[in-house]
Amino acid sequence: MGSMATSPLTFRAGAFKRRIAWIFGLQFAVVLIAGTMGVHAIAPWPVVIAAIALGTLLACLAAQHEWLPVKALAELIDHWSDDRPEPDAFMPERLPRRSDAAVASLARGLHGFASRIAGCNERERSFTRDASHELRSPLTVIKMSIDMLAEEDRLSEFGVRSLRRISRASRELEMLVEALLVLARDADTPADKERFIVNDVLQHELQAAREVLLGRPIQLMLEEPARFALEGSPQAFSVLCWQLIRNACQQTERGSVVVCVMPGAVSVSNRSALPAPGAAAQPLREPVVDRHGFELAIAQQISERFGWPLELQTRRGEDNIARIRFPHPLPALASAPNILGP
Repeated sequence: MGSMATSPLTFRAGAFKRRIAWIFGLQFAVVLIAGTMGVHAIAPWPVVIAAIALGTLLACLAAQHEWLPVKALAELIDHWSDDRPEPDAFMPERLPRRSDAAVASLARGLHGFASRIAGCNERERSFTRDASHELRSPLTVIKMSIDMLAEEDRLSEFGVRSLRRISRASRELEMLVEALLVLARDADTPADKERFIVNDVLQHELQAAREVLLGRPIQLMLEEPARFALEGSPQAFSVLCWQLIRNACQQTERGSVVVCVMPGAVSVSNRSALPAPGAAAQPLREPVVDRHGFELAIAQQISERFGWPLELQTRRGEDNIARIRFPHPLPALASAPNILGP
C-alpha cells in the first residue's frame, strides 16, 4: 500500500483496515485455541467460555479505539456553529499520529470547508456593514437635496417633473439596496428577529408608495379585515411588500392597487380601471419603466429565505393577485413598537 503525506505528519493509507484485520485475526485465534483446549479437555469449559468472552471484549475495545478519530470529527461537526466557526479544530495535525490516511483526508476536506464558511461569513458581515454605510449615505444626500429643491418657488413645470422623477428613482434605489442587504444577510440572525404588527408596516409602505406614484392615475388602498403580528425581520417583510406593491403598480396603467390583510396572509392585487365608452385614452403623465418580473424575482427570493410562501394568480381581465401566507401569525398587541417609524 502507498502512503499519503500531510505536513508535518505522514498518515499511511489502509492503516485502519490493517489494524482491524489484526484485531479480528487475533480474536479468531483466541476462539480457535480456546475451543481446541475445551474439545481436548485441556481446560474446563467455563474457562474456555470466559477466555472467548474476554477475547471478544478486548477486540471490541480495540476496534472502538481505532474508531476514535472518526468519532472526534463527528463530534466536532455536531457542535459546529456558523456564528463562531473554528476551522483549526479540523486540522489534520490534530489527529493521532497513527490515524488512517482516509481519516486525514476527511479532516483536510472539513478544514477547507470550514475555512470557506468562515471566510463567507466575514465577507457577508463586511459587505452588509460597508454597503449599508456607503450606499445609504449618498441616498441620504440625494433625498435632502430633493427636499430643498422642492421648496424652491421658481422651478418650472419641467423642473417639477424632473424632481419628481429623481425622487421616485431615489426611493426605488433605496428599496433595491434594502432588498440586496436583506438577501445578503443570514435569515437566522437573532438580531433581525423582532415582533411587529403587519398592519402598521403596510400603512408605512403604502404612504411611501403614494409619494412615489404622485402624478400617476393609480390609487393605493389598504383593506384590514384582520390584524396580526409576526416574529421575524420587519425589514425583510417591508421589502417584500414593497416589491409586490411596485410590481402591481408596474402592471396597472390606471386603476387601483389593493393591499388586503387577512388572517395569517397578505394579498396585493391590481384592479385596472376601464375607460368610459367613447372616451379617448389618456396618456400617462410620466413614462412608466417596464421591468416586469424583476420585483417578483426579489420577492420570491425573500419569501423562500424567510419561509413565507408566495402565491401568484391571474384573474379575469388580466388582473393579478399576489398572496403571502405566514405559517405562524401572532395576535396583534396595541403595545407593540412601531419599528419603522411614523
